[in-house]
Amino acid sequence: MPSKDGTPNGIFKMVRRVPSKHKNARVTREYDRDALTRLSLLLVCGLVLAGGFIYAGGRHFASLRLGYQSQKLRAELENQKEEQRRLILERESASSPVRLERAARQLGMQPMVASQVDPLKAAVETAKKKIAEQSQATLKLPVKTKADRQPDPNKRR
Repeated sequence: MPSKDGTPNGIFKMVRRVPSKHKNARVTREYDRDALTRLSLLLVCGLVLAGGFIYAGGRHFASLRLGYQSQKLRAELENQKEEQRRLILERESASSPVRLERAARQLGMQPMVASQVDPLKAAVETAKKKIAEQSQATLKLPVKTKADRQPDPNKRR
């Protein structure tokens, strides 16, 4: 069915502009100063948020690192405690009377006999030594007389 202007349906007639060489007006966009402020604020908020995530990530990884270090130190402490227990047992076994007696016999030592220990004899001998030392000390002191005391000619008064 033809349209009112006589063209078949679906085909449009081109409209000619009058005058055909008419120039369009320049379209300029208005600058939205509020949009620049909003974008700046959005950028700052985004940077603060990103910085917070980076800081939180750094703290998270630092806490993980400290956790691993403390776990490693706990294991080292446990090893050192076990080593200390082993060394204490070794010291105790080395200073046991049975082992000391065995080592003394290997060196050629013999066990003490009761006759070797006489507390009274030892006390009498030490007293005799002290008396002898004191008498020797008194004998060694020279006795000076007035004749021995002559004035020193080099000494000035």
